[in-house]
Amino acid sequence: MHDRPHAEDTILEVWHGNAAPWTDAVRERRIESRRLVTDRAIVDAVLSRRPRSAIDLGCGEGWLARALAEHGVDVLGVDAVPALIDAARAQGGGRFEAMSYAQIAAGELHVKADVAICNFSLLGKESTEAVLAAVPRLLEPGGALLVQTLHPVVACGELPYRDGWREGSWAGCGEGFGQAAPWYFRTLGGWVDTFLACGLRVARIEEPLHPHSGRPASIIFALEAATS
Repeated sequence: MHDRPHAEDTILEVWHGNAAPWTDAVRERRIESRRLVTDRAIVDAVLSRRPRSAIDLGCGEGWLARALAEHGVDVLGVDAVPALIDAARAQGGGRFEAMSYAQIAAGELHVKADVAICNFSLLGKESTEAVLAAVPRLLEPGGALLVQTLHPVVACGELPYRDGWREGSWAGCGEGFGQAAPWYFRTLGGWVDTFLACGLRVARIEEPLHPHSGRPASIIFALEAATS
């Protein structure tokens, strides 16, 4: 169990320290669920909205920005880890900027897009709430936020089904990783409550299935700005 300030700080510290092995894991397509299901699922979910522009929040080494750019989408990728942004820029295929969720929450990201995306990039508690609350002002009229994350029912495992901090793991990502980051588990209701508190309403839920287990590999929330 983690206390909140320590856990939030640890998430960033861990990602700063593991940028290189993470870049290798993504580019070598080591993570089975991403390779078989979830990469395609988020690309399809974004393209289904026919966006001209997108903001990839927590873009990592930029694979999603590159994939969307191949379909003619103008993509800005943002991440708090400069080493990941450097890797993304070196590969090309989009525009990339190093910026933390705290900076975005403070209004330092001066762009709007048809779609914003958080693809497995909402790991903390307060940091997640802060960036989600900033999303409505980043969206063009009629725009949407697409959040792909671990499916709560599957990710809960044998632990009690309630919101709270969990220990992280690099299992399935290959070699070269150090300490794993903690992450904040939310139930399905916990996610919906968080979205509503941040001015977002759920327009659609998708549950991509793993082809081998038949169980949800992830959950994708399509969210729109809530009207008063």
